[in-house]
Amino acid sequence: MKVKKAVIPAAGLGTRMLPATKTVPKEMLPIVDKPAIEYIVEEAVASGIEDILIITNRGKSALDDYFDYAPEIEGALLRSGKRAEFELVRRSAQMANVFFIRQKETKGLGHAVLQARHFVGDEPFAVLLGDDIMMGEVPVTRQLIDAAERYGAAALGVQRCTSEEISKYSSVEITELEERIYRVTDMNEKPSPKEAFSEFAILGRYVLTPGVFDILENTPPGYGGEIQLTDGIRELCQVSPIVAVDFDARRYDTGNLPGFLEAMVDFALESPQVGAWMRDFLIEKVRGF
Repeated sequence: MKVKKAVIPAAGLGTRMLPATKTVPKEMLPIVDKPAIEYIVEEAVASGIEDILIITNRGKSALDDYFDYAPEIEGALLRSGKRAEFELVRRSAQMANVFFIRQKETKGLGHAVLQARHFVGDEPFAVLLGDDIMMGEVPVTRQLIDAAERYGAAALGVQRCTSEEISKYSSVEITELEERIYRVTDMNEKPSPKEAFSEFAILGRYVLTPGVFDILENTPPGYGGEIQLTDGIRELCQVSPIVAVDFDARRYDTGNLPGFLEAMVDFALESPQVGAWMRDFLIEKVRGF
C-alpha cells in the first residue's frame, strides 16, 4: 500500500475563531510566521505525499492564492536583491502539487471527503484535518502510512483522552496488535463518557482506502444532521481491516483560541528568529504577576 495522495478538508466556517474568521480563513491565521495550513501541508510532504487536494468553500480563495506564485511580491523582492525572501515566498508554491475543490454545501466532514473521489481514484489516501497541527520527530501521517503498509489496512490516528474530552471526538473499540498499534472493531461519533468504547479518540489524521467513497455516498446524516466521516469508517471496518495508531506527537487544535495561542507560544519559543526574545518576554511577564 503506497500512499501518495492526501486530502485536507478546509471548508469549515471557523465559528470558534470569530470575529477574525469573518473575512480570513481560519487556516490562514498565522502561527508565528506561517499560516496554519502550511504546517499541515509540510507534514504531508514530509510523509512522502506528492499530490494534495484541499477542500475549500466560498470565501477561501486566499488558500488558493497562498499556494500560487506571487509575481508582484516576488518581482519586488528580486529587484531589491532580497533573494532569501524571494525563496521563502516561493517555497509554498513549490512544496507539492496542490489542488483545490469547493464543498458547495456544508454537509459535514464525510461529505467534504467525498468531494475528493475523482482526485483519489482507486488509490489509498491520507486525510489531514486543517485544524490540527501535529509536531513530532516522525510526522504523524508517516506513522499512519507505515502502519497501514505493514498491516495492509486503513489507519486512524488516536490518542488517549479524558472521559470529559472524549465527547468532543470519536471513540474507538480496539484490541492491541503491538505497542501503540491496535485493531479497530467499532467506533462512534462524539459519545457520552458512558457510550465511549475506550479512552482512545480519533484525532485529525487518517489513511483510508478508496472503498470508503461508496460508503460515504450512501451514508445518511448522523450526529448534528451532517454526513459524518466516522459513520463511513465505522461501516468500512466491517468489511476491511482498520488499525489505530497511538501516534507519538504533540497535537495543537488551532481551531479554537486556547489551542491556537498554545501553538503560537510553543512555536515562537522554537523559532530561531524570535525564540530567545519570546523566552525573555515570557519570563518578564510572569515575574510581573
